[in-house]
Amino acid sequence: MSDDFDDFVLPDPPKMGAINDDMFDQDSIDALFGFDSDAPVQPKSGLKAMIESNVISHERLPMLEVVCERMVRSFATSMRNLTSDAIDVSLEEITSTRFGEFMNRVALPAMFGVFQVKEWENYGVVTVDSGLIYAVVDALLGGRKGSRPMRVEGRAFTTIETMLVSKMVQLALDDLSQAFEAIEPVNMEVERMESSPRFAAIAGPSNIAAVATFRVDMEGRGGKFSVLLPYATIEPVRDKLLQRFMGEKLGRDRMWATHMASELYNTEVTVDVVLGEKLMSLRDVMTLKVGQTIALSHSPNDALQVQCGGVPLGRAHIGQRSSNIAIRMATDISKGYPK
Repeated sequence: MSDDFDDFVLPDPPKMGAINDDMFDQDSIDALFGFDSDAPVQPKSGLKAMIESNVISHERLPMLEVVCERMVRSFATSMRNLTSDAIDVSLEEITSTRFGEFMNRVALPAMFGVFQVKEWENYGVVTVDSGLIYAVVDALLGGRKGSRPMRVEGRAFTTIETMLVSKMVQLALDDLSQAFEAIEPVNMEVERMESSPRFAAIAGPSNIAAVATFRVDMEGRGGKFSVLLPYATIEPVRDKLLQRFMGEKLGRDRMWATHMASELYNTEVTVDVVLGEKLMSLRDVMTLKVGQTIALSHSPNDALQVQCGGVPLGRAHIGQRSSNIAIRMATDISKGYPK
């Protein structure tokens, strides 16, 4: 067998400038496409670097993680009430990715629920994998507990299956809306159910989105579903999602609020009582002499205006008590000054 390779000779490498149809080395390929292998690589900057970047820096949203954790607890209860089965819901991960990249990774067959957030005037997508679809349909149509549902590959989802999954998706969105109430009240409603990612496109392929993936276990059967929120959708509450979790009220410390209220009540303020006002010219003011009387429009029995920092608080009657000038409020301060 070695005799067969005695006459085997490697061909000469192609000369620079000549094009060999049978073989190209790396220098020839670089020269053909206009690249200089010896030139230093210039770092990309500006818009070109942003467009050609394949790496997405995950921006951590602490409040979004809290919202999803709260949704897990409420959605597990909702699913138990819906299916009468022992349901276990868990949050697998929260990450950031490009919209087109995520949609291309979804294993088909699957369902895509496009929902609208009315308060934010934008959309989101819920993706449900086939395992969870068949498990929910089997549970709602009276399948036996503990048995894996039979999957029929190569066919489209029926109207009944779509309606049942749509009901589950709406339950998940209701619980997600309820979890968002601590940050900002929202209302999420399913607009349509699709079976192709092409028809569920709500953003550009390069747009970045936050993806929360959940797993639902139903006594040996179940699957995953993901809630995809483009950054353009959560932009109205992005600042609130970036804040840290500080107590039960999501960023509000009750102890400090109580302390601040008690200190405000002990704050000293200066209250002014206006005896009267009169418009005078500068010439008359300059000619005022000692002992001259200025006539005001108020009589001794009229209620006088009470102010604090120039802000009217109400009216009061002036009098005397314990050899001191005193006032008695004629209106309630809490109701403001009647204009």
